[in-house]
Amino acid sequence: MKKVDILVLDFGSQYTQLIARRLREQGFYAEIMPFNVNLSDIKAKEPRGIILSGGPASVYAKDAYFCDKGIFDLGLPILGICYGMQLMAHYFKARVAPAGHKEYGKAQIYLKKDSALFKNLPKKQIVWMSHSDKVESLPKDYEVLATSENSEFCVFANEDLNFYALQFHPEVEHSEFGKSILKNFAKFICKCESSWNMGSFAKEQIKKIREEVGASKVLCAVSGGVDSSVVAALLASAIKDQAIIVFVDNGLLRAGERQQVEFMFKNTLGISLISLDASKLFLSRLKGVLDPEQKRKIIGKTFIEVFEEEAKKHKGVKFLAQGTLYTDIIESSVIGASKTIKSHHNVGGLPEKMSLKLIEPLKEIFKDEVRSLGLELGLSKEVVFRHPFPGPGLAIRIMGEVNEQGLELLRRADTILLEELRSSGWYDKTWQAFCVLLNVKSVGVMGDNRSYDNTICLRVVNASDGMTASFSHLPYELLENISRRIINEVQGINRVVYDISSKPPATIEWE
Repeated sequence: MKKVDILVLDFGSQYTQLIARRLREQGFYAEIMPFNVNLSDIKAKEPRGIILSGGPASVYAKDAYFCDKGIFDLGLPILGICYGMQLMAHYFKARVAPAGHKEYGKAQIYLKKDSALFKNLPKKQIVWMSHSDKVESLPKDYEVLATSENSEFCVFANEDLNFYALQFHPEVEHSEFGKSILKNFAKFICKCESSWNMGSFAKEQIKKIREEVGASKVLCAVSGGVDSSVVAALLASAIKDQAIIVFVDNGLLRAGERQQVEFMFKNTLGISLISLDASKLFLSRLKGVLDPEQKRKIIGKTFIEVFEEEAKKHKGVKFLAQGTLYTDIIESSVIGASKTIKSHHNVGGLPEKMSLKLIEPLKEIFKDEVRSLGLELGLSKEVVFRHPFPGPGLAIRIMGEVNEQGLELLRRADTILLEELRSSGWYDKTWQAFCVLLNVKSVGVMGDNRSYDNTICLRVVNASDGMTASFSHLPYELLENISRRIINEVQGINRVVYDISSKPPATIEWE
């Protein structure tokens, strides 16, 4: 069992994965385990410190989440974040109660005492709050390290025991010195060394794949996106000809997507590719389906059926490899106590029984880490920095039923959006950009005639890891050009709108 620097116990926060992500990007190896993990399993990891994540529950509620109290007797530094803070207060006999009002968003904290946790950081900081409960009294032998306008116990600690508690979330980008706080905890309090990187991760995964696969073969599902391309490159490095790389055209791709993927694998990556056309099968199963969760599950199940059928054509295939990421797992609520946001087709959308065993070498890392890994494996920047494209494809960018007419409208609009972003230089400045067909009609005037046609929504966001995102502030002139071209060139569209919501509370994709 691999030893860890910092072990994160997940109490259900949508930000839990970010805690590990922030630590790892600074060279500290962190892993996540469910809040109710056995104490023996924690000891087996030999962590240098423990972090208790946030979560949606209340410590005084009947359904509260509690970890083994024995963690406080391990002699390890512990950092409680949000719910983790309230849990520590509860365990040590302090009062936790509903706040006078929910606090969500940016707040300013004021440091009251020097501490290793805030080493070399300013006395005033902007942080990100997300809570409806608050600590109303201080545990015995603890002292206040920082306050905010709404909380006199915003940060408290028992520095003799190396126990620290934060009301805010240092892991999100909105906390301006959050990364430094987590680094200080790992480096100065837990005495960890920053030695973990994507080079070491690649070597570990290649070794792990070889040991698990043995002499068997692996069917690798690819979409042309960076995640599955990196998995294919990992397999090529680990087991070479034992990897069978398969691309499935599900009929839900962007214009020219299949041709681009086939060209990329053959000419850019130099990897042999089997290309299958299953578009009629996918579209037939999606006919009449309106619910987005049902769409995802149908697509996930159908993908597996197609891959399993292809596997039968090759002797010795026992594994299916796919590019599942940490974000897919947390949003599909597979680990810990997190609430389901949406079922990713390759996680929550998978059938219960499968004939192939899954290999998911990227399931513990984030998108930007995947890109670093891709560069480490020798992939081109063109492949590595391509915008994300979801496995369910355009099906989750059409509100309501998916059909050929809607797909054609969406493809044509999406092509125009991407053309304009590339020609203006904005494609490389943004994280993800796409169109959504709303299936909402409105009155318009085209020429001298009345029109009653569909609406396209533009969604362009900035992000670093996909867990949080903000809408891109595109120039008005660029938005005007995109709108003009879509309305003039795509018959059936007479209105274009721009999505200016951030994640959270919205998600990046609409479904």
